[in-house]
Amino acid sequence: MPRSYLLRCALSGCVLLAAATAAAQESPRPTRVFMEVSLSPNARYVASIEGDGVPGGGDPVVRALVIRSADGRSSLTVELPCGSTRGCWPSSPAWTPDSRWLTFALRDPQTHARSLYQVAAEGGALRRLLVFNGTIQALRYSADGQLALLAIDSAAKELGAVEAGSPWSGSLEDAPREQRIAVLEPNGLRWISPPDLFVYEYDWLPDGRGFIGTAAAGDGDDHWWLAKLYAFDRDRQHDRLLYAPENAQQQLAMPIVSRDGRRVAFIAGLMSDFGSTGGEIYTVPIAGGAATAVTPRLASTVTGIRWNCHGRLLATVIAGAQIQLVDFGSGSRAAAGELLWQDQEHLDANHAFSLADCPLRTMALMHESFNEPPEIEIGTIGRWHDLTQVNAGTATAFKVQSLRWKSDAFTVQGWLLLPPSATPGDRPPLITVVHGGPAAAAEPRFMAANRLHVLLTHGYALFMPNPRGSYGAGEAFVSANVRDFGHGDLRDILAGVDAVSALGLTDPQRVGLMGSSYGGFMTMWAVTQTDRFKAAIAGAGISNWQSYYGENGIDEWMIPFFGASVYDDPSVYARSSAINFIRQVRTPTFSYVGAADIECPAAQTVEFGHALKVLGTPSSTVIYPDEGHHIHDPDHLADLEARTLSWFDRYLK
Repeated sequence: MPRSYLLRCALSGCVLLAAATAAAQESPRPTRVFMEVSLSPNARYVASIEGDGVPGGGDPVVRALVIRSADGRSSLTVELPCGSTRGCWPSSPAWTPDSRWLTFALRDPQTHARSLYQVAAEGGALRRLLVFNGTIQALRYSADGQLALLAIDSAAKELGAVEAGSPWSGSLEDAPREQRIAVLEPNGLRWISPPDLFVYEYDWLPDGRGFIGTAAAGDGDDHWWLAKLYAFDRDRQHDRLLYAPENAQQQLAMPIVSRDGRRVAFIAGLMSDFGSTGGEIYTVPIAGGAATAVTPRLASTVTGIRWNCHGRLLATVIAGAQIQLVDFGSGSRAAAGELLWQDQEHLDANHAFSLADCPLRTMALMHESFNEPPEIEIGTIGRWHDLTQVNAGTATAFKVQSLRWKSDAFTVQGWLLLPPSATPGDRPPLITVVHGGPAAAAEPRFMAANRLHVLLTHGYALFMPNPRGSYGAGEAFVSANVRDFGHGDLRDILAGVDAVSALGLTDPQRVGLMGSSYGGFMTMWAVTQTDRFKAAIAGAGISNWQSYYGENGIDEWMIPFFGASVYDDPSVYARSSAINFIRQVRTPTFSYVGAADIECPAAQTVEFGHALKVLGTPSSTVIYPDEGHHIHDPDHLADLEARTLSWFDRYLK
């Protein structure tokens, strides 16, 4: 193999290098991935951070900063000081208010520290503004041209709980390094937010005198579930608490200030991961006062919000199989919302959705679907046109169908994808794919150069359910698996498999199961509860909630979902722990995890694999070195892709 792996292979052993080589030869050409999109205030330029996705579906390891004219007539790639090398990553592009300059952060491929650079809109006059020993993100300009950002001085790891954790050593009581709001001044950064708060997201006040932001004290990876909404004064004289969550099942995300500076809007709801945003819209007066629930009891899930220059709240919404853009009005009262657009395609509401100022009403955003590759589109709502055609010719012909079925009192939605070669009577084997989260959703995203694409092209059908706990059907549905992990949600999935089987399009005797993170837990759990699945693959799973509570680096996420700590209510953790039912497993199961995963530590996968090996169930376990919750290394991804295909071929074909 191209790299040495730390492998723990049980009865099944390890696949041969030839399998990985064959899979690589069959992969389609790389898909261009748009990681961030930023439209200039005058709507004349679109900046993007982009790169070719790697086989296995990983993020680009070589990333470019591209500036395109909005009319599509010109495009240039900015020449970076560290070149087009792996790990030389630009990020967080931000336009100056006059649209003349684009500022961005740049990661050093050797030290991983960030610097700030600025380039002219036409692509010339690149200059360095700041050298910084730490992480930098979320660059934002005030109306008068002041640059603010979020930074961690001397950061010990890449930002985010999904990234590989630093080795445990030294005193665990040392104060963590906090991410703070800072303003760029001629002599460097001036820190604005307090040193004892980790700021997750923020926005300028229109008068430039301060900021609002979500923040919590302590470990930034762990304490996001405790974050509150604050107002920070630039002179650090009048910091104020604006909003505290109503209960443990309410997390805060995407705070944004109205153009008139009177209100701040944010999304609040039960969320299992920072960045996987979903819930309902709230607003609160910046001067202080009670919060307004703008979308109470919404039967769908808001995933992103923007104020337009007319003082209206625009939101991206998951409503079953549809992705919508909805106008929820002024934010001062509850609103039913006006549907502006909907379709079965994914819009990136967090990083690749950008509005220009009035009166242009122009937006640029990244869109994709199961069959159509990602592109940047531009225009007014519903009248967009593709600005890019970099992925032309890579569309797929998978047959896609949205399904709805009954389970208990719920109507559940999911997706069925059939291989393009499938014809009536073929009845291919079916792989059930459980998404991460659980507060997330299987959305219509392009499938190319990843494991799911490989399975489809090798004749497998895919079933992607959105069981209770998922986004798309309102907060009551999202919270329906609280204190019930693996029980009602597994019933939803099994009812969905029955619904697929009833269509007569797949083989009901050849059904597999796979998933990562929450999907990894559901895989480990399901094989202890049913023999319905003939083969399973669990990525970054959780086998023992009781030991997991003390092993992971983000234990605060468990309180909203389990209602108490494991020390206060061990029984609720025990009833959902696969290890307590491990003797019931008959399904051949392959499990894998990153060695430095702090969200779902490798010990959980080792414990699960060890039990299956002792009990004689066909199994294989792989620990990928230097990886966190997400697998990034292209060699590891290629290996995982080959193992996935080999495992299902062995037991389902």
